[in-house]
Amino acid sequence: MLKTLGSQIKEFKIPAILTPLCMIGEVIFEMLIPLLMASIIDDGVGKGDMHHILVVGGFMLLMALGGLFFGIMGGKLGARASTGFARNIREAMFDNIQTFSFSNIDKYSTPSLVTRLTTDVTNLQMAFQMILRMCTRAPITMIVAMFMSFYINPKLASIYLIAVIILGVLLFGVISRAMKYFMEIFPRYDQLNESIEENVRGVRIIKAFVREEYETEKLHNASEAIYQMFCKAEKMVVLNTPLMKTTIYTCILIISWLGAKAITSSAMTTGELTSMLTYCMNILTSMMIFSMIFVMVTMSMASARRICEVLEEKADLADPEDPVTEVADGSIRFDHVNFRYHKNSGEKPVLQDINLSIRSGETIGIMGATGSAKTSLVNLLSRLYDVDEGSVSVGGVDVRKYDMEVLRNQVSVVLQKNVLFSGTIIDNLRWGDPGATEEECREACRIACADEFIEKMPDGYHTRLTQGGTNVSGGQRQRLCIARAILKKPRIIVFDDSTSAVDTATDAKIRKALAEEIPDTTKIIIAQRISSVQDADRIIVMDDGRIDAFDTHENLLKTNAIYREVYESQINGNGDFDEGGDQ
Repeated sequence: MLKTLGSQIKEFKIPAILTPLCMIGEVIFEMLIPLLMASIIDDGVGKGDMHHILVVGGFMLLMALGGLFFGIMGGKLGARASTGFARNIREAMFDNIQTFSFSNIDKYSTPSLVTRLTTDVTNLQMAFQMILRMCTRAPITMIVAMFMSFYINPKLASIYLIAVIILGVLLFGVISRAMKYFMEIFPRYDQLNESIEENVRGVRIIKAFVREEYETEKLHNASEAIYQMFCKAEKMVVLNTPLMKTTIYTCILIISWLGAKAITSSAMTTGELTSMLTYCMNILTSMMIFSMIFVMVTMSMASARRICEVLEEKADLADPEDPVTEVADGSIRFDHVNFRYHKNSGEKPVLQDINLSIRSGETIGIMGATGSAKTSLVNLLSRLYDVDEGSVSVGGVDVRKYDMEVLRNQVSVVLQKNVLFSGTIIDNLRWGDPGATEEECREACRIACADEFIEKMPDGYHTRLTQGGTNVSGGQRQRLCIARAILKKPRIIVFDDSTSAVDTATDAKIRKALAEEIPDTTKIIIAQRISSVQDADRIIVMDDGRIDAFDTHENLLKTNAIYREVYESQINGNGDFDEGGDQ
């Protein structure tokens, strides 16, 4: 873990090294001031020597300025090192997440990743800054102050040593109990973020079903759980203050009493007693700082482990050593494919003994009940997952031999709930091809029948979309996503129920335009409506992870009971209608 995190300091190594050195310099200057103060009291004030007071006072001023300089530099360098460290970690996590396959992403919830990128990184940043500054300052202050105390009066200094040992044991007991609560907080942060994300995403559904009070109560419970955990932990941590103050005041009383007796017997001067009391405060305050450091570092350890999980996660999929960099055509072949989402789990395969051969340029429909593994089948084409057994080939080459970027650029997928991003319509379209001209964007929209509504907008293709494209209807979003996929000019394009929110007339227009405008592109259409696939060259009927039939619409009506049943239910039940429409 230390190696993983330490590698992220990178260009901030020099500030990270100089910060502790500045802290040491600050402590040394500060620890000399009580000695000079004792000299002023004993040799200046006591003897009425104004010259001595001025000279030593001048040195005290220089010591104070020196400590101030090193303190400022330590703060500045420490802030630079810790914020840079946090920036590097956040970027490294984000970069690694981008390499994840779907199976890697399945291990983490979205709210958990958000918490790790924000709250956990912030905790680690604060802990790192504290380690650079306070973790250096506190022990050096304690050591130097203890040394100075023994130099002035070993007998009285032994009181400090005993107090430090007793206080250390008590503080360790308090903090170790508090840590059990701190360690439970972060999973609850994930739950809170999950509740917030779910609420924001589903705000329309919540309002439609008048569930505001339920969701508010749900969020309140998640927040309350974190509040209670923090209260339990802080109730333990707050004991630090009374323990510390009791120890400090006890030491002051004992030293004052013994010091007064020593002064009356001329075994100690007033200035030395003043210095001893100052060092007492320095030593015991350092113990308090230590306890706070222990809390922060222990809290950050939980964050550090969560961060390292993401940083050390290796993508399940990787490019081969000598990858194929060109997809010859859109032909597809499945050869005895078996697939599970959780490898070596012993569970029943999601896809079982899949054998398919599709020619380049064909239009293939896929029908099947919910859960029949239609989406799982097409996910293997762009190697979002790897098969357990058998092989999947595109353009005559096993997909595992391709450079993944090349393969995914040639296998374009349009999902039912595809995502649009904040920005203009044309910016979103250019996700398909960053270098596309506006005329190419218009042509792709014409094929996807998106030009019809875009041209009615006040700013046309430069109309701004909100995050998620919430200012356009579901059907309009789907058509924009289809246009974006077409703009990639792929060898294979997959429509995963991506016209479910489009009326049947527009759906037919889109299919007709696809057949005429991109005849050489292999088109795979997953749909629930028979009308969306009946004109396909062939149709795959999926049933419980297997291919039940693969034939034309006419032949399936004659030979396949599942297909015929769906067809008759939609025709007789008037099931062929607009399943959402442009609202």
